[in-house]
Amino acid sequence: MPESILEVIALTPDDARAAADGGAGRIELVTDMSAQGLTPAPATVAAVRAAAGLPVRVMLRDTDGYAARDATALAMTARTLRDAGAQEFVLGWLTPAGDVDLSALETVLAAIDGCPWTFHRALDHAADRQSAWQAIKGLPGLDGVLTAGSPSGVEAGLGTLLTEAGNTPPVLVGGGLRQHHLAPLLGAGVRAFHVGSAVRPGGSFTLPVDPHLVELWRRILP
Repeated sequence: MPESILEVIALTPDDARAAADGGAGRIELVTDMSAQGLTPAPATVAAVRAAAGLPVRVMLRDTDGYAARDATALAMTARTLRDAGAQEFVLGWLTPAGDVDLSALETVLAAIDGCPWTFHRALDHAADRQSAWQAIKGLPGLDGVLTAGSPSGVEAGLGTLLTEAGNTPPVLVGGGLRQHHLAPLLGAGVRAFHVGSAVRPGGSFTLPVDPHLVELWRRILP
């Protein structure tokens, strides 16, 4: 078994199938990448789970940005997605002041009832990054934090990522991740990586995942 996780963003069953064919270990399922990834339809969740044969983390996000527009509605959506077969999730919100929105998190975590989940890139936009880390530590089911180390992406945030490589929960590095970033991240002990545009022709989300590009990433990783 690979020592590292390669997570690929999928929008469709075909994306998921291509990611699996290329050797991905997990899918992050979203819709509408023009809004940086929103919650997909329940039917898409069921179809992707059937197509991929991989763990699928389903985005819970109702609007662009990092605020929870309606946490109660998000919790209801989470229950609907669980009925459609979702077993893993991606979520995480900030208050208008830039603090972790623990109230919204608690509302939705009650609905996913212990399912494993990733805290997504809201961390990179928090007013105080260290306080955000402390706020999410120990939340039930949390087993990874998707981060680029900076709102501007991995290239700008690499130094931060290297200092956080040993954090608990562990970092899942994504957001402008490129292959030249892997050597320093692996050297620091990072073992979870997240790609989207990098495994699509021309880096465009208007084109499907290319299994050959996924395979190139998988070959580099331990």
